[in-house]
Amino acid sequence: MIKKNKVKETEVVSERKLAGRVAAFVTIFAIFTSLFHVWMNSASLMIAIKKNALHLGLMLGLTFLMYPATKKSSKDKPTVLDWILCILGVSVGLYILFTYDSLVERSLIPNKLDYVFAVIAIILTLEAGRRTVGNILPMLSICFILYAKFGYLFPGKLAHQGFSWSRILTRMYLTDGGIFGVTLMVSASYVFMFILFGSFLNKTGTAKFFNDFALAFAGRLRGGPAQVAVMASGLMGTISGSSQANVATTGSFTIPLMKEVGYKPRFAGAVEAAASTGGILMPPIMGAASFMMASFLGIPYIKVMYAGIIPAIFYYFAIFTMVDFEARKIGLKGMDKSKLPDLKKVIKEEGHLMLPIVIILILLVKGLTPLYAAFFGLIAVIITSMLRKSTRMNMKKFMEALEEGAKSAVPVATACGVVGFIVGVVSMTGLGQVVALNIMQLSFGQLWLALILVMVASIFLGMGLPASACYIITASIAAPALIKMGVDPIAAHFFAFYYGTLSAVVPPVALTSYTAAGIAGANPIEVAFSGFKLAFAGIMIPFMFVYSPILLMQNVVAWKLILAFITGLLGIISLAAAAENYFFDILKVYERFLAFAAAILLVKPGIISDAIGIGLLILFISFHSIRIKKIKETATIT
Repeated sequence: MIKKNKVKETEVVSERKLAGRVAAFVTIFAIFTSLFHVWMNSASLMIAIKKNALHLGLMLGLTFLMYPATKKSSKDKPTVLDWILCILGVSVGLYILFTYDSLVERSLIPNKLDYVFAVIAIILTLEAGRRTVGNILPMLSICFILYAKFGYLFPGKLAHQGFSWSRILTRMYLTDGGIFGVTLMVSASYVFMFILFGSFLNKTGTAKFFNDFALAFAGRLRGGPAQVAVMASGLMGTISGSSQANVATTGSFTIPLMKEVGYKPRFAGAVEAAASTGGILMPPIMGAASFMMASFLGIPYIKVMYAGIIPAIFYYFAIFTMVDFEARKIGLKGMDKSKLPDLKKVIKEEGHLMLPIVIILILLVKGLTPLYAAFFGLIAVIITSMLRKSTRMNMKKFMEALEEGAKSAVPVATACGVVGFIVGVVSMTGLGQVVALNIMQLSFGQLWLALILVMVASIFLGMGLPASACYIITASIAAPALIKMGVDPIAAHFFAFYYGTLSAVVPPVALTSYTAAGIAGANPIEVAFSGFKLAFAGIMIPFMFVYSPILLMQNVVAWKLILAFITGLLGIISLAAAAENYFFDILKVYERFLAFAAAILLVKPGIISDAIGIGLLILFISFHSIRIKKIKETATIT
């Protein structure tokens, strides 16, 4: 437990537990923030930079009231300095609102006051990021800002002429090429509205419905509660877009169940962490990075959503298979039917809670924007909740949903603001093209090696960054290299998105695993490594869709898609067996090697590679089955 506390303290200071008048003020502030965003994203005709500025200003204000500066700061009320920073945070947003028109009239030539507010905005954004998502992202952003200034000091191809401080300040604060760029635009619109949508769904009892449905559907399967955790986390992922929110919501229910039937606390936490991580990959409402991907690629979100279907199926199939092998290994069975809810009754009494998600899907499929879908999804939640007394929202729940929605959006918004510096510098300096060229040179033009380099870079970046920040950086710097090497653009961006997501279970900084460890009462480091092992079978999935973009619904030909899908599932089974070191029994070294080799060959599409991969898989299963049969026969004779 000491290790757990140490990790958390070095990453993010816990949110304050406010009370009294201060808590009431923050509640009112958060409710106003949510209502303002609903108005801003529906009836308002405000231009993007003003909307982004107000979004950041409100989020900064909430940050300094909700999050203490250090672990030694007051945990129950803001300090005088926090109140000053809160006022300044709101002010930097209002300043853009009231002065941007005059700035345009001045042909974007700043005055001294503009520079003053630019400095304040940059400092406050970095500090807010430090408080909410940890030190690494703000430090990385500072490095990029210094690179923009002192680029002439760097060696070789990384060198550039450097920019003046006035140019940097102007770009970062007074244009949409810095803090108020695409990342914050996505946060202010799509992400905030879908977070609010998820908050309203939770208040209607949708999380309970997902748990009941998963328990009724999967509880009798081998490993019962573990498979319930996989299914419930996948369902919850359709609306939350947050791995840690998934753990907190479903883990409090599934982890105790897993421990009750015989899973060790370490493994129970790991199952929930690995399953919850996939929630970011699960359509229709994926993680914040998916909306940014749509903006970066200039395509409708519905295309990103379609592209995410098969990778999400593959990921959860991989977790399901790993859990099944573990259940076989330790001899676990499904839960007793008498302890499970009736599936028909669950659907009859709570199934109406799925209607808002269905409505959002229909609106997206019809080609309407995510913003439009989220707005009408919110209305649908309120209306459908009225269909049953048990799910009906009263005024208290309504206000709580507004409050929780705004508070949940704070870490995402601050991270998007901080990462705006990185995106801005990459754009100013052309760093993305330089890195892309270097990756191509380091990989000697070999795509498989370039993919491994980008994978390693994404995982290392993700160790200290939120998934959305990791994706943005990787997509800005490394994805261009893959595209230049002939990779489909959406596959290149999904590759970055996927490994940024997996960072949530990659030790040593595996925040989702630490959250699950707290619920399981287990050692967080052990949970982190066990969670990574469970997610390991999913490691090969991005390589599959890079080599076979048809898995992302690109240029679909029915028979090719079916073939790629089937060989992909076989590859996942092979890798899961090799990673878990189990199939019908513990594997011999040569059997494990055959399973791993089959998995690698099934990653790359092609008649020859697929045929050899399937051949090796058949060989592995044959050798393994014959050996197990002989052992059983010997045991019977004895």
